[in-house]
Amino acid sequence: MSTTGIAQDTAALMSSVLGGILYGFSVLMFIGTIWTFTYKRRIRDVRRPIAVIATLMFLLSTVHMVVCIIHVEDGLVKYRDSFPGGPVAFFTDVSQPTFVANNVIYTLQTLLGDGVVIYRCYVVWQSGWVIILPCMMWCGVAVFGVCSVYSFSQTSATISNVETLFTNKTGHLIATFLAFTLATNVLSTGLLACRIWMIERKISTVRATKGKIIPILRVLIDAAILYSAALCSSIICLALSNGGLYVMGDLIIPTISIAFYMVFIRIALNQNNQDYASAGTTEIERSTD
Repeated sequence: MSTTGIAQDTAALMSSVLGGILYGFSVLMFIGTIWTFTYKRRIRDVRRPIAVIATLMFLLSTVHMVVCIIHVEDGLVKYRDSFPGGPVAFFTDVSQPTFVANNVIYTLQTLLGDGVVIYRCYVVWQSGWVIILPCMMWCGVAVFGVCSVYSFSQTSATISNVETLFTNKTGHLIATFLAFTLATNVLSTGLLACRIWMIERKISTVRATKGKIIPILRVLIDAAILYSAALCSSIICLALSNGGLYVMGDLIIPTISIAFYMVFIRIALNQNNQDYASAGTTEIERSTD
């Protein structure tokens, strides 16, 4: 099977540009998240877990953006004439330190995002049994993520063998990693949405809370769809041996941040609503801690 689609140097440049745009949106949403959880609040009242998670996602996205820029600069400028095969061969070489570093960041960002969804699910359900399967899947994400990174660092994918990258051991590890994180996200979000819907049905007769939970359910689903769409695009590119996989890999990192900032901001806005008070909604608010 041979690779199709855009050339590797074009893919690297495109991923940097599109990733920069998404990173800009994620920065704005990070600022919005911090503002909504700190506005007119004392320092001791700020929910530190939310601040820590949001900051970690921001830092990982920022480091990823910096590494992407260095990677592109190395391939198109620094090693343009000295690297055997030129820029195309450079960006095809997945064992480059900057490429491996980006995959480390991608794995960490994925583990953080999936972990937050699983924890929300646990807090809302108040049961460890519900998250046993998602936790097992999360462990699978961690294992195959680490194995993929290690495989990249040991692979020398030059022009002569890049055509086999998608079908060899490394390609299988990537496919399994993507499948596990997609399944973890869909299952955890589904369980969370189910519980929120059950809570909404129980308290639908209480006027103070009527209609206040459904918007949270909608934004959770929207965030899950956004993240899942990016993952599905990566899986399709991998199945077709399309070079667009390299682009999607760089786009998913800021997408994860954006998806979770969406949820953080929505819940913060509901918390700031003076009429938003009930036992059911308290359970959901706590799910972000």
